Amino acid sequence: MTDAIEPVLGEAGESTPANPDLRWYIVHAYSGMEKAVERNITERINRAGMQDKFGRILVPTEEVVEMKSGQRKTTERRLFPGYVFVEMVMEDDTWHLVKHTSKVTGFVGGAKNRPAPISEAEVQKIVSQMQEGSEKPRHKVEFMVGELVRVKEGPFTDFNGSVEEVNYEKNRLRVSVAIFGRSTPVELEFSQVEKT
Repeated sequence: MTDAIEPVLGEAGESTPANPDLRWYIVHAYSGMEKAVERNITERINRAGMQDKFGRILVPTEEVVEMKSGQRKTTERRLFPGYVFVEMVMEDDTWHLVKHTSKVTGFVGGAKNRPAPISEAEVQKIVSQMQEGSEKPRHKVEFMVGELVRVKEGPFTDFNGSVEEVNYEKNRLRVSVAIFGRSTPVELEFSQVEKT
């Protein structure tokens, strides 16, 4: 999320757009270039002096926890890869400013030169999802009881099994593996298994 273009705060402290005609639009960007598009659009707005016609620019992300080399690592994952949400007044000059920004392929929805806005409720849902993800990060790989997995390292390499129990705090799971025709529970780390 960017702080370059701040919304105006109302009397009760709630966020109210500086311009009542602002609507949210979805911009399609090159995959992996969402943050660069956010910066580029902000720079172009400032250079053109169109701050009154634009509001917030969002690249929705969430925190995810993954295991790398035995270390627990929190990283950021994009909720909508390839998309940037822009709050703006849709006019010819603002449309051209965004459409002709480097690494932007166009708008999503509506007619070719008249994109359709998305509702404020949809944006609020995305924002709350982002806040939820930063307060309690999800695991990058989530396992479910009963799910089939393949052991990829350790003494049971290449054995298939069924997940019996998942412990996200310890990054371990108990897998029921068939050894000599008998089902045997085995404790494994997340990094030792992969989904089949």
